[in-house]
Amino acid sequence: MLQYLVHHMLHKSALRHPDREALVCGNERLDYLAMAERAFALAHGLRDKGIGRGDRVALFLSPSTELSLAIFAVSAADAVFIPIHHGLFPEQVAHILRDSGATALIVDSEKLHALGDVLVSLPELKFLVVPGEVKTEREIPVFGFDTLGGQRNSSGNDNKCISKDLAAIIYTSGSTGRPKGVMLSHANLLAGAEIVASYLEINKDERILAALPFSFDAGLNQLMTAVLKAAATVIVEFRFGREIVNVLAEERITGLAGVPPLWSLLTQPSSGLAKASLPCLRYVTNTGGAMPKPVLDGLRSALPNTSVFLMYGLTEAFRSTYLSPGELDRRPDSIGKAIPNTEILVVNESGERCAPGEVGELVHDGPTVSLGYWRSPELTERVLRHHPHPSPGREGLDRVCYSGDLVRSDEEGFLYFVGRRDEQIKSAGFRISPTEVEEVICRMPEVRQAAVVGVPDSVLGQHLVANLVLAEGASLDPADILMACAESLPRHMVPKHVRVLKRLPLTSSGKVDYAQLRERARVAAPENS
Repeated sequence: MLQYLVHHMLHKSALRHPDREALVCGNERLDYLAMAERAFALAHGLRDKGIGRGDRVALFLSPSTELSLAIFAVSAADAVFIPIHHGLFPEQVAHILRDSGATALIVDSEKLHALGDVLVSLPELKFLVVPGEVKTEREIPVFGFDTLGGQRNSSGNDNKCISKDLAAIIYTSGSTGRPKGVMLSHANLLAGAEIVASYLEINKDERILAALPFSFDAGLNQLMTAVLKAAATVIVEFRFGREIVNVLAEERITGLAGVPPLWSLLTQPSSGLAKASLPCLRYVTNTGGAMPKPVLDGLRSALPNTSVFLMYGLTEAFRSTYLSPGELDRRPDSIGKAIPNTEILVVNESGERCAPGEVGELVHDGPTVSLGYWRSPELTERVLRHHPHPSPGREGLDRVCYSGDLVRSDEEGFLYFVGRRDEQIKSAGFRISPTEVEEVICRMPEVRQAAVVGVPDSVLGQHLVANLVLAEGASLDPADILMACAESLPRHMVPKHVRVLKRLPLTSSGKVDYAQLRERARVAAPENS
């Protein structure tokens, strides 16, 4: 069958491989036939309650089989799914529901209780769907997850949507303000699954560990690639590195995607990764920021037979580049080259192509470029613009994504991340990329993670504050950090203050929350820095 909508991937895999394991979460295991039956039954129920083309359905669930099923069910109902990170607070959830104009909310009972009365102030929200026991003492109608539908043989194949229609809205935090919704079409999500599956060589025998939330584009893509290829998705919630290592071994995991804080956790001795036997683990991928060199070295030492793919991307265009494992020794600090079926340009402020070594903005052209920002046409116009150098016949026809990320290329075309435009620090007239300072700090063996931010300074404009997490059992005088920076960096790039933290704050997608660190540093008294 032709796959042009998200749930078509599930329908096709269920037809071809009904008995193959599809979802694993704790003690629950579903094959592809059972996954499809439950998802399409829920889709039928959503339609029966009035959900239709373009309606938004929010998903506020813990990592679970129900969350996975709901994603495909909403697609099969011609609606738009909005995965909300399970760790958000009620007011944050209310903002997403209000901003998106969600008609329905699929939520587990514990989170529904935590939301309290915030749902009453959302007039567009018509009903709730709750897994497990249903309690109806609410003003808004509540239906059971598995009892809403009932027609378990529906394929969700009688759709009105086309591939260009909106399929999902992912809310992502920016450098300032409330989270904004990035709009992804069915075509975007299918293209992302096909592209990643191609260069990672994913097949039906894979067992992919979903440690990243589905509210994060890389986490959602893991589910999409697995279903596309009829592979198994193993869902896990974790607090400690050893929990992930145990699942890697017990479930014979072949693929794992992570962000730098996850790899930092796994490379600590307490995780047991270095002593674990993981013969099935074929590849791991990094996204969401540069992996510090000591962490990368530790990961490769612990997993000598596992391929490590370093990747770069942004929600607005999904995945942009990757570095193949064969290039790690030669250029471990590179973000690689363009993913298949994608063009990556580096341009200056005039839109001209940058020469090798010249820093410019990364511009992404390809089938994964999003539809823009939900209800934010002005912001969409700033980020999605016409191609600066279109090929003949494409002049003005489609949009490319101006990432806001500063990169440079080498003579062979490999790209290197320099920093974000909105995270650059200007001190004493110099523009400083925090990444450069972080790399110097992370060379010290006592340091596990570092994040550098700029704080307003009446004399310098901004001064630098280094926030760092030490390795297990390590101790370090902040003065030693400043001395190491002074030995390797010009004076204007040396932090003024060092703050040693137990952990760095993270966004809902697992990235370091620089905005929170900036606010903490701004309000902290100098003597407490």
